[in-house]
Amino acid sequence: MEYRNQTENRAFQEMLQAAVKRLQNRSGEDIAAKSGAVFHSSRNVLEVPSFHEVFEIQLPEFYISSDIDEWHYLTLLHYLDMADGTEGSQKLITFGNLKDGLIRGTRFDRTAEQKLEKLLQDKDPEKIQKACKNLGAEFTETKADLCAVFPVLPRYPVTLKIWFADEEFPASGKIFLQDHADHYLSVEDAVTVGEILLQKLSEAFSSL
Repeated sequence: MEYRNQTENRAFQEMLQAAVKRLQNRSGEDIAAKSGAVFHSSRNVLEVPSFHEVFEIQLPEFYISSDIDEWHYLTLLHYLDMADGTEGSQKLITFGNLKDGLIRGTRFDRTAEQKLEKLLQDKDPEKIQKACKNLGAEFTETKADLCAVFPVLPRYPVTLKIWFADEEFPASGKIFLQDHADHYLSVEDAVTVGEILLQKLSEAFSSL
């Protein structure tokens, strides 16, 4: 992903250390209860499913041994830190509708639509569905041609609605969150989640 320079790396390390410090003040049981993660007290490990993988986070260091993008890792920790157990109503919102999302979220909504149009170009519906399925998506019926719900985090699903190309319009897509998203991630982390999804979709298409 496109996040590599020394200033950002230093900022990342500071955010990582701060997230770990906050989490170390809490019990694994409490974190699991509020986030939907699974706590294995015998091994002092939190198990967190994300997309089509399950990550083990070793306490008290909150270290992940498996290969994971560093910003995905930080987002997992922020999710565990912020999660308060709030249930969603299944109502979908845009990133611009998030708390403090007017600028950052609205900008990402536009960027995501542009990237999705490029990603979906010349892809047939079967290939699009397969790529989503390979990332652990489940499909629901909506007015869109395809509606894929990605299990990004235990209580943080991300919905992708896709309209296939026809004679008049190219294929297009929009990404949505559930209305309780603010109880689990900040708008900055929500945008990171959206960017990770787009990156993973791109990789999924390339591997088909």
